Amino acid sequence: MTKPKLVYTTFIRTTPKAVWAAITKPEFTAQYWGQMTNVSDWKKGSKWEHHNPEHEVWVTGKVLESTPPKRLVLSWADPDDLKDKSRVTFEIEAIEDMTCLTVTHGNFVAGSTMVKKVSGGWPRVLSSLKTYLETGKGLNIFCK
Repeated sequence: MTKPKLVYTTFIRTTPKAVWAAITKPEFTAQYWGQMTNVSDWKKGSKWEHHNPEHEVWVTGKVLESTPPKRLVLSWADPDDLKDKSRVTFEIEAIEDMTCLTVTHGNFVAGSTMVKKVSGGWPRVLSSLKTYLETGKGLNIFCK
């Protein structure tokens, strides 16, 4: 069985610096990621955490690469099952008056339960990020 690799590309009418800030600054992630925040100093080798509004850690990992505002690579794991680790790459590229954001989530371990969780989550989160950066208001990513 081959390991899945999820790839999402979106074009956003904004700058690479704004996309980088939206991914890395908790005050911005809360605006489009259902009040969830990403917390780290974003330096290679540093720990990063994805918190819910009660500051509980939902996802954790390490910063594997950090080249602001172009590329960020993270390990990704549920804190309750650190062996179910995967890898997320954010590639940010300016194209005329917009920014191309490509998010690749892969390197899942065999039998990973994370694949199902993130395959439904990334499309909503990235749509909300685009909407937030273009209009100032994110989407309700938890609606049914």
